[in-house]
Amino acid sequence: MPIRRRVAKTFNPLVVALVYDGLCGFEFTCAAEVFGLPRPELEPGWYRFESVAAERGTLHAQHGLRVVADGGLDRLVEAGTIIIPGWKGVDVPVPARVLDALREAHARGARLLSICSGSFVLAATGLLDGRRATTHWRYAEALQRQYPRIAVDPAVLYVDEGQILTSAGSAAGLDLCLHLVRRDHGPDIANQVARRLVIPPHRDGGQAQFVERPVPTREASALSKVIDGMHRRLATHQPIAQLAAMAAMSERSFMRHFKDATGMSPADWLISARVDRARELLEGSSLSVDAIARECGFGSAITLRHHFRRKLGTSPTAYKARFA
Repeated sequence: MPIRRRVAKTFNPLVVALVYDGLCGFEFTCAAEVFGLPRPELEPGWYRFESVAAERGTLHAQHGLRVVADGGLDRLVEAGTIIIPGWKGVDVPVPARVLDALREAHARGARLLSICSGSFVLAATGLLDGRRATTHWRYAEALQRQYPRIAVDPAVLYVDEGQILTSAGSAAGLDLCLHLVRRDHGPDIANQVARRLVIPPHRDGGQAQFVERPVPTREASALSKVIDGMHRRLATHQPIAQLAAMAAMSERSFMRHFKDATGMSPADWLISARVDRARELLEGSSLSVDAIARECGFGSAITLRHHFRRKLGTSPTAYKARFA
């Protein structure tokens, strides 16, 4: 069966990554692997990838690497997507010429995408003011403190605000890059790219699960079994008393250990898991929104729409039109 492709008529395939002295190598490689790796099976219409720098000459990246950019900031004029793969430090000022170039590119319609601490560069442009954004959980407090007009969400892997997108730490950049491929080319192509990268096309949960919250081994093992069971029974009612009994804990102890392990309450975890399942069904099934709501445990389309919009900022119908 041929792979379904969907590319907008106005699609600009040029993806440009900003490189700088002290470049975060892993974050840059996330972008290069998704958008810069030749994929002849997806031509024509696949991305073109370049690197640009505000500085001239050879740059020093992390881990002893040296980088020579393809061009200067003038290349941003042609770009459809601009990626900021990290930054030198959360307290390191961004040169005014970089900020001006990013603002001008945004005004022309280019998409701006940050990975990890690259969110501080986008924040410095002022373009994130009044918007939701994320960054690595270690930097979230600093981002919120420095830029109080941004709604910083430290619990998610990435945030899509349309023309501006931000991701959490390091590997979450892959999640966001795949999300952009899904937006541009549809789920089949994104799934193919994910398979080649040997990563899941969607990752469950957010970065809250990676925050340093040590949980005793016995409790963690019990919770793992309960969470697996919760995932298998998304369509059923799952009262706290029943879940706590499965973990052999009191309800109070279960609630505390569950939040320590996942960063969420059991109710919030169930909602997130059900929304993720609804996304899968919207992308790959012909079920109606009502049927998907029942299948995922929301009970009604009204409840599904409420939680779907709250989590993803769009409706199930609009999501299906974009990704199915």
